[in-house]
Amino acid sequence: MADPDPAYPAAVAVITALVQRGETVATCESLTGGLVGAAMTAVAGSSAAYRGGLVSYATDLKHTLAGVPQDLLEAQGAVAADTAAAMARGTAERCGADWGLATTGVAGPDPQEGHPPGTVFVAVVGAGAEPVVDRLALSGSRDEIRRASVQRLLERFAAVLAEAR
Repeated sequence: MADPDPAYPAAVAVITALVQRGETVATCESLTGGLVGAAMTAVAGSSAAYRGGLVSYATDLKHTLAGVPQDLLEAQGAVAADTAAAMARGTAERCGADWGLATTGVAGPDPQEGHPPGTVFVAVVGAGAEPVVDRLALSGSRDEIRRASVQRLLERFAAVLAEAR
């Protein structure tokens, strides 16, 4: 593994661990718009572990593409812990991956569903394991919030992989 995007060093750890374990991952992204997948595929050799991803920026696509139950979206909205977990689970199933990752939240500049900018949920779901979902309260510009969301998700995933050994 060489020449990763220097902005996301955790991507190297994640891809290296997945390749060593013979496991795969898929991503479902909302506010990050594909940045998680881009960070992972910037790592040489990522094709052995990264299956692909969905960008479900619009709420209805969280249901139709990622399989988030419609009643969950209606009850909790797009910016919620359970929604993030369902996005991660759905993308792993649809992409045939061992692990699913998801990001959903508000990058700003305006609030969404009553949540202020910087409210973000990142999720990690693995086969047979309980979902790990973190609620983040980030600050900064729209770009800073999006990049911090990627970093925090990759760091959390690296930690989950280390614990799952």
